Amino acid sequence: MKSKKNIIFPKHQEIMERLGENIKLARKRRKLTTTQVSERADIDRTTLYQIEKGSSKVSIGAYFNVLRVLGLQDDFLKLAADDEFGRKLQDLDLL
Repeated sequence: MKSKKNIIFPKHQEIMERLGENIKLARKRRKLTTTQVSERADIDRTTLYQIEKGSSKVSIGAYFNVLRVLGLQDDFLKLAADDEFGRKLQDLDLL
């Protein structure tokens, strides 16, 4: 079975790259090596490298495991937490 190619627009890729940079900075602030984080997250170092570059080819589970190793797993709950657009659509249905 052939997998679909994810298409990420350039402005959205910039968001992924910022996320990767934030993860890399968090790792460095904790003075952890790529080997330590990748072993604790049970991923290859190359996968961690891709995460720190903001690759959209890496699974969301791998991103979560790296955040968990860095103690940032609760930040994962902030994703899509404020669905302002969805609330507006819901309010329109109520009118």
